[in-house]
Parts: sequence; structure tokens; C-alpha cells
Amino acid sequence: MRAMVLDTARHSVRLESRAEPTPGPGQVLIRVAACAVCRTDLHVVDGDLPSPKPGVIPGHEIVGRIVARGEGATRYPVGARVGVPWLGFACGECRFCRRGQENLCDAARYTGYQIDGGYAEFTVADERFCFAIPDTYSDVEAAPLLCAGLIGHRALRMAGEGKRLGLYGFGAAAHLVAQVAIWEGREVYAFTRRDDAASQDFARGLGCVWAGASDAPAPVALDAAILFAPVGALVPAALRAVDKGGIVVCAGIHMSDIPSFPYGILWEERIIRSVANLTRRDGEEFLALAPRVPVRTSVESLPLDQAPTALDRLRRGQVEGALVLVP
Repeated sequence: MRAMVLDTARHSVRLESRAEPTPGPGQVLIRVAACAVCRTDLHVVDGDLPSPKPGVIPGHEIVGRIVARGEGATRYPVGARVGVPWLGFACGECRFCRRGQENLCDAARYTGYQIDGGYAEFTVADERFCFAIPDTYSDVEAAPLLCAGLIGHRALRMAGEGKRLGLYGFGAAAHLVAQVAIWEGREVYAFTRRDDAASQDFARGLGCVWAGASDAPAPVALDAAILFAPVGALVPAALRAVDKGGIVVCAGIHMSDIPSFPYGILWEERIIRSVANLTRRDGEEFLALAPRVPVRTSVESLPLDQAPTALDRLRRGQVEGALVLVP
């Protein structure tokens, strides 16, 4: 099979021919139909996340059909369409798993990082960590839901129920979260790079009440802010933007260092918190919610061998919505 493989020396991926994988006990073999390109993939490729599996195949927003099952795999029939997310395994036994926080599992393993992912024609996954995909979405439309959607959903729940929500960075995750928040009756304010008029227009087109520069003051006091941009300097900016008792959620897996800031902008019971990974419950909840909103994904599909181009465009901020690789 064809696969895009991590080249750590070049901070890129290269096309290789590999043997088709074989599903082990409890696993399914999936013919990949689409795999979205996530900023976490970029962090793996650029070396921001330590010690990836040598020669790993990136990609963790996978949609495809099961073509074979390993011993004991009975959850889905051959031919079923499933999605594979970032969380590829949790032990179910550690203190975190026992209290419903499998996203913090001590022994967790992640798709496209420690487990070969979806930048390939085939992939293998633990059937317990696969999701059924709503029929209302095509393969390409569904792919960004598997991380941008799921992490965004978890971040939105952690942001509380306040009316005024700020989104810093308006890419794959933010454009999905914004739709859910607006459906819930919230006012959404989009913060982008100062010169990114295209993203600001995109945000307003989705129903955001305001879109502007992230280095400018917020037009109103926000109840909460979610940071999707991996820029530590935005944390103090978001703290200044939220009202007393406001919540700032850092939704990325990696972020540049947060600069020092005066205690006064944290005081009055403002909260900073992070989102780590996802749980299977997050996936089930969001994939049931998305068709009701309905959440629409803005996608651009590219052939598999264009993965280096897709990653470079994401690195440069030249993406509206999400990029999706089609083997």
C-alpha cells in the first residue's frame, strides 16, 4: 500500500510503499477513504511532540470502511463505515480511566503518533476506539469531525455556558465550534491574525457577531475564550478579554511558552484550563449532535501524495476550514 511516513530529519513526510497491515485481536483493518490534516499532525512532523513512533504514518481524523476483522472483533461488521480519532487506546484500569478520564490515561496511545494513522491507503485500529459516522456526511466532510470537531466540542463544554464566547484562531476546529455555539444561542467573537481578512470574513459568514485582530482589545467583555492558535502570548490577551469569573480554555496539544503577566488579569476568579485529548464519550456526544445543528465542514480535498503541501499550507496559515487527504 502507499503511505506517507514521518521523516524526522526533514520535518516532513515522504511517500513509501508498505505492506498492508494485518488486524490483531480486537482490531479492524480499514480502507481509508479520507483523512483530515490536523495541527497536531504538524506538531508531530515538526518535532514539537517528543518521541513519535519511528517511521510513524501520521493522521488521526480517519474515515473509511472495515475490510477485515481480527480475532474477537465483533462490534462492527465488514463494510461498516467508521471514524478513527486521536485516542487510539486507553488501559481502562489506571486511576484516570476508572474515574471516567481516559483522555488522561497513564498508558494511552495515540493515532498517528504512537500508532500508525490515516495518511495511507489502509490502517488498523482498535474497534473499541472507532466511531460510527453519521450518514448525513460524506467521507471528506466527516473527516474533520474526528478531531477538530471532538476537541472543539470538549473545549466548548469546558468553557461553561456563558453567552459571549471568543475564539482565538479560526481554523478547522473553530469553524465547527462556532456553529455549535451559535446554534446554542451564544454570541461568538472570532480573533485572528491582524492581516487575515479572509478568516475574518469566513467567521462572519458563519454567523460570528464580530471578527478582528487577536492583538486588539475585545469589543465586549467575554464570558469565556477558547484558544486554538498555539500561541502562548494569547493567554494574557484572552485573560484581559474575559469578564470577572471568565474562563480561558487552551485547546491545543502544544503551545509556545506563556509570557509572564500581572496577577490582576487573573484575579476576580478568572480561570485558565487546558483540554487534553478526548474521551469516547466526547465522540459519541458530538457525532450525535453534529447532524442536529447541523454542523457543516468547510473542506478542501487533496490527493495523498500532497500531504507535504497540505502540512506546509497549514504551517503558513493558508487554510480556510480543513484540508483532507484522499488516498
